[in-house]
Amino acid sequence: MIRVLVQTDAFDLGGEMASLSHISDSVGGISVFMGQVRGQGDGLESLTLEHYPGMTEKVLIGLAEEASARFSLLGCTVIHRVGTMRVGEPIVFVGTASGHRAEALQATAFLIDRLKTGAPFWKCERFADGRTTWVEAREADDDAAALWD
Repeated sequence: MIRVLVQTDAFDLGGEMASLSHISDSVGGISVFMGQVRGQGDGLESLTLEHYPGMTEKVLIGLAEEASARFSLLGCTVIHRVGTMRVGEPIVFVGTASGHRAEALQATAFLIDRLKTGAPFWKCERFADGRTTWVEAREADDDAAALWD
């Protein structure tokens, strides 16, 4: 089971985890990553994510399918929020379920690393002083994603 959502609304972390745990009696390991908007002590107030509707979902589904095949997943959920979120709000959920913990843990790491570099999202930061800046790609993210090749 693959489930991919791109949405403005917050997600229910507990509900998403429960859904993964009820996929099959064969589930032995569930791994979850939840990312949130990180304050950096520099007056960041919010982050706005823009995306290319249709293309974004297609890329996320492709990544989820690749992870499911590569790690023999029984279930995979990817939820990515768009729109404006304040510091501390959830931004992304990746949950994987497999027969064993190792596959679930690896699949979650794979998905997060690949989402950071391969999904068509654009991030704009807004600061307390009124400044806005577009977030540039980071070399460290590219390096992490390349490890999965």
